[in-house]
Amino acid sequence: METLQTFLLTFIPLFVAIDAPGILPLYISLVEGIPDQERKHIARQSVITAFLVAISFLFLGNFIFSLLGIKLEDFMIAGGILLLILSISDILRVKEKELTMSDTLGVVPIGTPLLAGPATLTTLIILSGNYGYPMVIFSLSLNLLIAWIMLEKADFVIKIMGVHGIKAFAKVMALLLSAIAVSLIKKGFTKILGVS
Repeated sequence: METLQTFLLTFIPLFVAIDAPGILPLYISLVEGIPDQERKHIARQSVITAFLVAISFLFLGNFIFSLLGIKLEDFMIAGGILLLILSISDILRVKEKELTMSDTLGVVPIGTPLLAGPATLTTLIILSGNYGYPMVIFSLSLNLLIAWIMLEKADFVIKIMGVHGIKAFAKVMALLLSAIAVSLIKKGFTKILGVS
């Protein structure tokens, strides 16, 4: 039961931070007119890129923090503020981000910063400090597997949910992310002040 709870506490924040359904309309616009085989390659490349960026940041980030003497509670507050700003900007954003076409769509912008962006990377560092690497890496892998399936079946998912449905879902995810951010800030201050 405790393992399941730990899994959910790592899986849900990463699911919210990655927000695979939220990037689908943008993904569809980026790959429009590209043959199916190439789309599959882009989807696979996106997920592999996101995984490599996330894992590199997960291990190097903690190493850099220890070198600089940054404690987890410091990062919880700073990361929480960053997540709060990102989530509020997502909630308030009306116009979609303009992105230029590239031969390496799977690497930039889909792999990073869309899948493995600041929200995902910040969430990873904080979760690893609270729950350890194995469960966080497992939850990240499962989330990226879901993202890969959604990118592969993007047309079908949009047909089922509709563009407006996906946009509404993305706003709800941003709202959840802001709640997680506030919780992180509160926990960070609680640890620094030594109160329960």
